[in-house]
Amino acid sequence: MGTVFSFDVRGGEPAAVRAAVDEAVAGLRRVDEVFSTYRAASQVSRLARGELSVGACAPEVAEVLGLATEAERVSDGWFSTTYQGRLDPTGIVKGWAVERAARRIAAAGASGVSVNGGGDVQVLGTPGAGRPWRIGVSDPLRPGGLAAVVSAAGAAGLAVATSGSAERGAHVVDPRTGRSAVTDLVAVTVVAPRLTWADCWATAAFARGSREGLRWLESLDGVEALLITAGDEVRCTRGLAGWLG
Repeated sequence: MGTVFSFDVRGGEPAAVRAAVDEAVAGLRRVDEVFSTYRAASQVSRLARGELSVGACAPEVAEVLGLATEAERVSDGWFSTTYQGRLDPTGIVKGWAVERAARRIAAAGASGVSVNGGGDVQVLGTPGAGRPWRIGVSDPLRPGGLAAVVSAAGAAGLAVATSGSAERGAHVVDPRTGRSAVTDLVAVTVVAPRLTWADCWATAAFARGSREGLRWLESLDGVEALLITAGDEVRCTRGLAGWLG
């Protein structure tokens, strides 16, 4: 998936947790093999060329495409799995894969799990008694600085995902035009229970721009967000303060 993954796992029976981490890593590699749009022989590449049907692909393909259809509906089409006329589920795969890896490890008995995939994080449980997971949000306009710190206190699970242009340039596409999104934003960070959705909503909101993006994010249940414009203006959803600390 062209990025770095890291794991922070606490508690549980060591052998069982180690086996689950190994399975999670193998699962991430398998996701890359199946879904990569850069591998000509991947199932998604073959599906896009019409060489395979969804039914002939691994079950995960139908699962992800079903989730992507829901994301497109909820976002009013601002999230899409089509790029330059071809199937490209990249925008949902990483968040889904990270969340799945975290849940696999937690199911093995770990009391606290944090999985970070290229800066998008899913946490479950706690890192210790009376201690919440805390996730730093990079400041897109001040390299090395933090724009905020999100605390998962009181949540059984929390996800933080950021979409922006600071590190990868103008890579978010406007589904209506097929070209780079014209937006006043440099970053959108979404806080939600599940990384699958947080990743999608950050991308869709970034493409919408600060005004429409904030209005839409406010309409989503259980979702909070931090938006930063190119002019260094910070906009937040009403409930974001409850997750900062």
